Amino acid sequence: MVDLSGKVALVTGSSRGIGRGCAIELASAGADVAVNYRSHAEEGEETAQVIRDLGRSAIVIGADVSDRTSVESMVNQAIETFGKIDILVANAAMSIRQRFLEAAVEDVEKTIGVCMWGVFHVTHLVAQHLAERGKGGKIVIISSVHSFRPFAGAVAYNMSKAAINNMAYTVAGELAEHRINVNVIEPGWTDTPGERKFMSESDLQAAWQDLPLGKAADIADIGKTAVFLSSPEAGHITGANLRVDGGEWIPSR
Repeated sequence: MVDLSGKVALVTGSSRGIGRGCAIELASAGADVAVNYRSHAEEGEETAQVIRDLGRSAIVIGADVSDRTSVESMVNQAIETFGKIDILVANAAMSIRQRFLEAAVEDVEKTIGVCMWGVFHVTHLVAQHLAERGKGGKIVIISSVHSFRPFAGAVAYNMSKAAINNMAYTVAGELAEHRINVNVIEPGWTDTPGERKFMSESDLQAAWQDLPLGKAADIADIGKTAVFLSSPEAGHITGANLRVDGGEWIPSR
């Protein structure tokens, strides 16, 4: 069993969905957690309470990851509270679905701001902290299977996920000398509130049942993968991409 006792994790976008799953699983493994939200403060507090009920410490920090100053404040608050950050899960994301010809530039920029720049800002700042501490660390980037198989109506989301993958691979090489592992998780269909913004429950269930494993991932499935990549057991893994998609892209029938 993975033991992250004594470790501190910052998880962006962890008030709900995949980020919530990562925060709770990290706490279940023994880590204290800084929970980040942008617009769902009550749900952020709910995530933190689950963590506290597990016997771990948690703080809740409101921050817009697309804003560098806001991210700096978030990272500094986590460090001031816990004394350090050992683990970053860069998860915060958003998607505005618009066909390319009708896409509003401001919506494209907003999506890229969160999904690409947000990941860059928090990764950059936490990596600087980890390098200065000189004790290594773990960075996990939550991407998507749509980084390599884009879907219509989400050009900004698709291009952002491809970009952060290449960022992760690049910085994994640069940060290796500091013993900072940088890896990517690519979730496929995952049972989250975000999926229900764009599809009916019946359509979702039909799509999920057609997967080789017959179901969507739970947020805990992604969280447990993040725990593994944050653990000493994954110490020799960096620049890797773990796809958690129920076998969506393999021949099954």
